[in-house]
Amino acid sequence: MYSPITIDALRTLDAIDRRRSFAAAAEELYRVPSAISYTISKLEEDLGVELFDRSRRKAELTAVGRLILEQGRQILVATEELTALAKQTDEGWETELRICIDSLINCEPVYDLIEQFQKLQPRTELRLTEEVLGGSWDALNSEQCDLVIGAEGDPPSQGFGIHLLGQVEFVFAVSASHPLTDMQQPISLQAIQDYPTVVVTDSSRYLPVRSTGLLDGRSRIAVSSIEHKIAAQIRGLGVGYLPKFRIKKELEEGTLKQLMLAETRSPRSISIAWRNTSKGKGVQWFVSQLRQMVFDQDSGLQRPK
Repeated sequence: MYSPITIDALRTLDAIDRRRSFAAAAEELYRVPSAISYTISKLEEDLGVELFDRSRRKAELTAVGRLILEQGRQILVATEELTALAKQTDEGWETELRICIDSLINCEPVYDLIEQFQKLQPRTELRLTEEVLGGSWDALNSEQCDLVIGAEGDPPSQGFGIHLLGQVEFVFAVSASHPLTDMQQPISLQAIQDYPTVVVTDSSRYLPVRSTGLLDGRSRIAVSSIEHKIAAQIRGLGVGYLPKFRIKKELEEGTLKQLMLAETRSPRSISIAWRNTSKGKGVQWFVSQLRQMVFDQDSGLQRPK
């Protein structure tokens, strides 16, 4: 259905209300006053309503006029946003950028990058998700995200851009009050079979799940993130390997204690990854910034000093 309420008419109403007169609105819109009067009169005629109370000296909106203006201002904002988004897309910037952060990664440096990006491109909507183990590759492979930060190990197939961040060192840690702390080190795997292992569940939906650091033949407590795993082991609910940089404070304060096992666990490589078909400037910007960062064994992801 045709509506006489046009963008031009709404801009005219808005200018009159803000400037408090038809003449001032005409000056703002670079028109003659008669053109402003005609626009409003034509709108009133087409709608069959009065938009202004002309019994007053200054332009005062009627209740109907106020309703149209208040709702119309939302339309004006939306059209401005649509115009900006169209220009943004034409320039190669994404309207939405989906970033997957692996549970291993410390998020503070990523938040710093996001803060910088918002100043550069505030209209790109950023969506952050957290995945575990193969779940990061799964999200990227199934096009549920555009960029992964902290992907573990090798990709499931070809077609991905990859940049190695570094290697994560894992240590076997238990609560400071755990019975294992009284045992002579290095501790054999057989000696810890009476205690549950806390494991983080792989969040893959389509790809085969990955497992890491499991001590087979023992009861397990499965949690959804590294953060929950750390909390469970501090409580003494179970034992297991933890990324050393994530528990530096807990080790220093003594809430967790590192123990040596007879069999050690190798470090895990972590990378940033994106699809080679990704051409958006947002992905390119984040990749460029992340290439300048390093992974430190003691403090995690950070910019080089």
